Amino acid sequence: MRDILTVTLNPALDFATQVDSVVPGVKLRCAPARTDPGGGGINVSRAIALLGGTSRCLVALAGRNGEALADLLRAAGIDLITHKAPGETRSSLSVRDEKRGEQYRFMLPGPAWAPADVIEAERSILDSARPGGLVVISGTMPPGVLPDLIPDLCGKLREKGCETVVDTSGPPLFFIARAKGPTPDYLRMNQEEADDLAGRRLASLQDSADFAQSLVRRGVARLVIVARGPEGSILATETERLHSRAADVPVRSKVGAGDTFVGSFTLAIARGEPLEEALRRGVAGAAAAVMTEGTALCRREDVERLLELCPTGPL
Repeated sequence: MRDILTVTLNPALDFATQVDSVVPGVKLRCAPARTDPGGGGINVSRAIALLGGTSRCLVALAGRNGEALADLLRAAGIDLITHKAPGETRSSLSVRDEKRGEQYRFMLPGPAWAPADVIEAERSILDSARPGGLVVISGTMPPGVLPDLIPDLCGKLREKGCETVVDTSGPPLFFIARAKGPTPDYLRMNQEEADDLAGRRLASLQDSADFAQSLVRRGVARLVIVARGPEGSILATETERLHSRAADVPVRSKVGAGDTFVGSFTLAIARGEPLEEALRRGVAGAAAAVMTEGTALCRREDVERLLELCPTGPL
């Protein structure tokens, strides 16, 4: 199996709880909180471990929250590579309203980085990457990090013989989509992000496939995935378009569903699975993740059971 390195520059100590009903102006009596290490690449590594795979997890950590997060990762058996970050690692909170079945997610921004912090982090990533491996860059970037960091990393990692899997949003995603520099090998986005990039609503599976393939043909990535929630996900290359339909499952929490997709998909690629199977496993992983509470991600047995309920084929 190919080496997998995940990168999380803006991690979070995640707290998840539930209340009977979210209403303003009163004290809300919450259930005991579940605490998990969070952030895009961290969740990808957690999902890979839950699915029986291995990865190395490079995380920028700071302060007491960073120490607590590192302890949780080690307890989960994650192969952790720590990088010293400025300030204090952020926290996040998700609260489920049991009466309405809705989830509220509160995300703090994280500490601001200076240019020197970015240079040191990039050096750590390049030193940790192994030739021939897959490097997953997932999640938001810390305040102060310019949007050209990911393309710059993609170029330098390619020179080292690595492939990159990118799942990000906001200015970094728009910068990548302009294709003004090195680009990822695999690029994933959700439907809202794809709509924003397209400047219009992609109303159908066909619309998403057309848009994803147009990005590939413009040189934005070698392969583009668009996640369409309950409809599943679209995958496009220069010559191929695939769709995997999501299984119909009860939704308890959407936290980490996209990261679980990336973990399951990347693990399949690292094991040499064909694209159709990798897409199916990603969609089954995301479906399994929404079935669990709070920030718990997926159960391996659920993913295996759901595979047959995620039909995959050409679009």
